Amino acid sequence: MHDENGKYALEKTQIAKSFSSAASHYQLVDQLQRTVADRLFERLDLIKKSPLAVLDLGSGPGASSAKLMKYYKKARIIETDISCAMLKHSAKQARKFLSRRQRVCSDAEMLAIKTDSIDLVFSNLMLQWCDDVDLVLKEISRVLRPDGLFIFSTFGPDTLMELRKSWQQVDEEIHVNAFVDMHDIGDALIRIGLENPVMETEKITLNYKDARDLMRELKMIGAHNINHGRRRTLTGKNRLLKMMASYEKWRIDGRLPATYEVIYGHAWKPASIKSRRIDEQTVTFPVSALKQASSK
Repeated sequence: MHDENGKYALEKTQIAKSFSSAASHYQLVDQLQRTVADRLFERLDLIKKSPLAVLDLGSGPGASSAKLMKYYKKARIIETDISCAMLKHSAKQARKFLSRRQRVCSDAEMLAIKTDSIDLVFSNLMLQWCDDVDLVLKEISRVLRPDGLFIFSTFGPDTLMELRKSWQQVDEEIHVNAFVDMHDIGDALIRIGLENPVMETEKITLNYKDARDLMRELKMIGAHNINHGRRRTLTGKNRLLKMMASYEKWRIDGRLPATYEVIYGHAWKPASIKSRRIDEQTVTFPVSALKQASSK
């Protein structure tokens, strides 16, 4: 995500490399990703739509694509990811419906997808890996057909707050990625011209034996620190031990918590240019969004 000094700018080559390295074992540690994807499918259950072309944006090893195949039995599913290794791993796992399932290795900020060709863009925990959210949303709007739906999840600013605050007790270096607020994403959806956005948040807490386990899992899933302003040298043992000691202040019932603020949202591409009335667009935040519901 953009910031004044560019310290939190994300390096695309490192993102692709990181997730490519994680492709073979990603599904061993993707509990959170699957849980959040299930929440998105619950929201799809409430939306009456029968898409013929579905884009799984940031598809990873293809777990959501496989489920989309079952949801929309007549639809063509296109998996796209910045990591070609993730797509190759997905191809190895898929054994049927290959004629309805395609894969495109592509940057979300410059999609190799035809304009007005997609009925539904599904994106689970991908937006947080993009520097320019507006540019990604413009691409999503471009590939969507009129009256097409964009449904997504991403991480909010309270994500990994315990880890971030623990590192802040050690130094001023960047150790945890920055995440965009729900309201800022809602504003961006309107700015791009997508209509009737609905957004809400949820706090999900995972528990670990110690901070090393958390950091090991983040690395295994390809989600470790890849900001431009990150420390380029190895983290010293003493600094790491100081961070871990600081993290101990968060321990509850023998376990260390890691909080994830998950943002869910969806919006529509206008059915026609004439239907767009930007001055009347509003972002709707359901009552559930104010409750900041937590789950284990």
